[in-house]
Amino acid sequence: MNRTETLARVGSMQQLAFVRSMRQEDGRAAGMRTIEVKNGPLCFTAMADKALDVARLEYRGQNLTFTSKPGLNGRNPFDTHGLEAQRSIMGGLFFTCGFENIGAPWRDPQGREYPMHGRLRTSPAEHVGHDAAWEGDDYVLSVHGEVREAELFGENLLLRRRLSTRLGEPALELVDEVVNEGFRDEPMMLMYHCNIGWPLLAPGAEVVIPSLGAEPRNEDAAADPTPWSGVEEPRPEVPESVYLHTLAAADDGSTFAGVVNDGLGLALVVEFSTREFPCFTQWKSMASGDYVVGLEPSNSSVHGRGYHEARGDLHRLPAQSSETKHLRFTVLDDPADIAALRRRRDALCGRP
Repeated sequence: MNRTETLARVGSMQQLAFVRSMRQEDGRAAGMRTIEVKNGPLCFTAMADKALDVARLEYRGQNLTFTSKPGLNGRNPFDTHGLEAQRSIMGGLFFTCGFENIGAPWRDPQGREYPMHGRLRTSPAEHVGHDAAWEGDDYVLSVHGEVREAELFGENLLLRRRLSTRLGEPALELVDEVVNEGFRDEPMMLMYHCNIGWPLLAPGAEVVIPSLGAEPRNEDAAADPTPWSGVEEPRPEVPESVYLHTLAAADDGSTFAGVVNDGLGLALVVEFSTREFPCFTQWKSMASGDYVVGLEPSNSSVHGRGYHEARGDLHRLPAQSSETKHLRFTVLDDPADIAALRRRRDALCGRP
């Protein structure tokens, strides 16, 4: 339906789709600015006070993402204190890890501490704005803002983020530009921690990744008797398993990862490029109360800052330069599209 036909049928476009600023009032989220975006079937919440990360994604009223025990929460005093960060990591569709570190906390030989998954995910956005407007026959809803990671006598990195979706389209696009506004080259580690939860994540669901090989991160993952692609019933105190995948990709670098639930007839897929994200990690937790699969494209290894420092290959962003990253999240609800996703995986991996 085009613009004219749509406008003839509604009084306000808010009847169908909207972008709304809100401020939370309860519990740990009290005072936090959020922006709710609904494009018809798809609805998501961006957290303006936490890097404009997306807390929740719903499709036709059904939540598809994981929320950890602390629930929706704003910035807390323990956010960047070593493993205390686990008290504020809430999951969501994704949270942004970086820039100084991803993975476990690390202390360098000089005693400087680098917190778990970095500081970016807890940094509030500035210059936040949003819009809902016609672009030809597409009604586009968008949110944008800037997140700065900076220190006196230290780094000055700026993340310029835009989230956008279109009326009726089961997809969300993210474009991030990272700018080094300082005058020295800076470490720039970046990972998008995407988190899928129940009911999409359920026994019989499948993690669909065009993987050419999956390396267990540690002994717990190596000892896990279940396949990395399988999803089991939750069980108390099951150790998490983390896998470092080597991904197959098309000639232009395009690839994907997703979770398919044939029983629900739904899949959630994140698409990206291995040129922008040469590393990919899968987090699998089948523990009761911590039931989640994480899909994590990144420009660095989840082994973290110390790993790259030791190897001498820490990713750095030159002074006065920038890099742009792209992600696309898509919900599939057509069996033919889900079958095509599996065929795409097999074709990338060279399977018949």
